[in-house]
Amino acid sequence: MLNIMQLIDNFNFAGKKAIVRVDFNVPLNKETGAVSDDTRIRGALPTIKKIIADGGSAILMSHMGRPKQNPDPKFSLKQIVSAIESNLGMKIQFVDDCMKADAAVAALKPGEVLLLENLRFYEEEEGKPRGEFANDDEKAAAKKALKDKQKEFAKKLASYANVYVNDAFGTAHRAHGSTAVIADYFDENSKMFGFLINSELKAMDSVLNEAKAPFTAIMGGAKVSDKIMIIENLLNRVQNLIIGGGMTYTFIKALGGKIGNSLCEEDKMDLALEILNKAKEKGVKVYLPTDAVNADAFDANANTCVSKTNETPDGWMGLDIADESIKTFDEVIANSKTVLWNGPMGVFEMDKFAKGTTAVAHAVAKATSNGAFTLIGGGDSVAAINKNKLADKVSYVSTGGGAMLEYMEGKVLPGIKAIRGK
Repeated sequence: MLNIMQLIDNFNFAGKKAIVRVDFNVPLNKETGAVSDDTRIRGALPTIKKIIADGGSAILMSHMGRPKQNPDPKFSLKQIVSAIESNLGMKIQFVDDCMKADAAVAALKPGEVLLLENLRFYEEEEGKPRGEFANDDEKAAAKKALKDKQKEFAKKLASYANVYVNDAFGTAHRAHGSTAVIADYFDENSKMFGFLINSELKAMDSVLNEAKAPFTAIMGGAKVSDKIMIIENLLNRVQNLIIGGGMTYTFIKALGGKIGNSLCEEDKMDLALEILNKAKEKGVKVYLPTDAVNADAFDANANTCVSKTNETPDGWMGLDIADESIKTFDEVIANSKTVLWNGPMGVFEMDKFAKGTTAVAHAVAKATSNGAFTLIGGGDSVAAINKNKLADKVSYVSTGGGAMLEYMEGKVLPGIKAIRGK
């Protein structure tokens, strides 16, 4: 395997133009339009700074949102130029069409940075045809034609630079023009991962292949179906599996408990029992919440009560774990040497139902201070860590939600394969 980390560390960008796939799909304040969370911008800084410090120039490309047309001002990357400049500490240039950047690229000097407009303004980026189709055959024909256009799209982007750097882990699980296809137009000595992807892969490989026992996986969120693949892969690796969030109640009902109006995937109850049986066979201890904070409506101002998770009153729904579960989970996490956390324990966006998720965040941070390796992934878990200002108190916070899940499931990510070769 190509030693990717060594390549970016030792590569000299002097006099070269590097086209860098970053993930600047950042949230914007609806009222002011300002970037409300610049985590992803900050994550790309080491790679950008390395390029310009060497005397190279950086051409940044990214997507934002899911635009349906080209262009769409609502999803323009022009809105984040000031945030990038603030983080980078220098002025950058901007081109309002990623396919018409030849002049700007030609004029780009060493040490300068250029940002291209949203790649997804072109359907070629994702390779998914837009519009209405009369039937499946027509749609399939349009998709096939678009694949050829996608190659031309990627080739055009590649023509701007001597070097390709992929530092967008959040999109590495997609076979898009700028994440996978573009790599075909660079030889193996002119394409590499940036520092962010390298650190992501190192953290995940550490958890998957070098985890110290006891290894605890904390899986939260709404649906069992969203997490089944990663849970099944982790059952071969972990000693403890903590389950929280809405998917708790699919397990509880499958075990014969009363769940009131709590969220439940009725068609996944057999799957939940299968997971519990597999865990038992493999000697994995599964911890389900034993008590919960219930609400009489999915509302921040709802009335609340506490009950056993398998004795939820009729008309009520479980929206957070309660004190007994928090104590149990805290003890399991405290005794762990490796912790993977993906998904909240409840509806933590509402302060009334955030106690469980906040408690887990602090327990993970405490375990880290006691020597455990802790990996946080998934948008909600990351948001909870950031909300509690604990990002620097855990071992690693992943920037890739879906990409991290798929990598941890054991899948080959197109954006990784395009450079690693496997």
